[in-house]
Amino acid sequence: MRTFTPEEQDFILRHQQHDVAQLMLQASRYPQLPVQELVQQIKARQKAVQKLPTWVQHPQAVFPVALSVEQSSSEETAAYKASLVRGKLLVDLTGGFGVDSLYFARSFAQVVHVEQNQELQEVARYNFGLLGAANIQSINTTAEDFLQTMEGKADVLYLDPARRGHHEQKLHLLQDCEPDVLHLLPLLFQKADAILLKTSPMLDIEQALQELAQVVQVWVVALQNEVKEVLYLLQPAAPAPADVPRTAVNLLPNAAPQLLTFTRAQEEAANPIYADPLAYVYEPNAAILKAGAYRFLGQHLQLSKLHPNSHLYTSAQLLPHFPGRSFRCLDVSRYNKKELLKHLPEKKANITVRNFPESVADIRRKTGIKEGGHTYLFFTTDRHQKPVVLICGKV
Repeated sequence: MRTFTPEEQDFILRHQQHDVAQLMLQASRYPQLPVQELVQQIKARQKAVQKLPTWVQHPQAVFPVALSVEQSSSEETAAYKASLVRGKLLVDLTGGFGVDSLYFARSFAQVVHVEQNQELQEVARYNFGLLGAANIQSINTTAEDFLQTMEGKADVLYLDPARRGHHEQKLHLLQDCEPDVLHLLPLLFQKADAILLKTSPMLDIEQALQELAQVVQVWVVALQNEVKEVLYLLQPAAPAPADVPRTAVNLLPNAAPQLLTFTRAQEEAANPIYADPLAYVYEPNAAILKAGAYRFLGQHLQLSKLHPNSHLYTSAQLLPHFPGRSFRCLDVSRYNKKELLKHLPEKKANITVRNFPESVADIRRKTGIKEGGHTYLFFTTDRHQKPVVLICGKV
């Protein structure tokens, strides 16, 4: 594996925040340095600043090609995953850059990092040494070959199958990803009694529960209201899909995660109450919406829904700590340009569409309302099947 000289490391660190295109144009100023190679390191570090600060802050850390950084977990989601399982031995069968392995190493006595790409595996192993992760063993092989020769059993096998095809198209069906978890399931259960699987947020949860069959817990993990991954814990004795607990997790900076746990059976049994917009309006976080807690959420928190398909909630009194965004409802308007602009002297507003026949772009084009300001407009459908606009301010 290629490591960098002190002079090369100094170049990377001094230019870490510089424009990489400009650096390439100035390459002739540094004839003694492989500028193109160093710029690739700078580019990867720039992509990783928010996502992987532990690596970026270490001056000697080596980064793979940018795509590997983009595909890796963030440190926040990796830390959350590591809090879900613990034991003596975890095998990360799709190790990649090693972010998940590093955090699992804090919950397990030993972690085996398996990566089929030799260059990426060497980079990960080198960084593990820099970051003091002495309990990680890194092996260059495929998940399938490792399992065939593995002796004994692990406490947990972890997989994050590759979700890009040969032409870099994004994939999300389990059978299209590499390795094919559905094909490997019998072998996986020979080697461990628990399997933690990370999938694309695009994969339908109900479909995954049916295909995997042995799921005991699901986590939908969002980072600052953007769903990043869905996790499935598989064990030999699993409940029926309708009784599998699913937890919606929204990770927030400098705050406790927003959590909601329910089952599909609870969702189907819930009896929502519908009402016209009251003093406060609530929009659930993205993890709750992906997990499918539409009816259960309102009943659980004693909130009324505006419409079966709008997934907006309302109450007369403010509900503190709602898992999402909370607004004071200032007025309710028809979808009429003149009427709306009366509330917007600067012709600016933040627009959200929920169960409404037009897109945000269409609404902005027709009304001339620009993005920004402190007013929030929810274009939705009320319980009387009428299109309405809720004029709101952030709580």
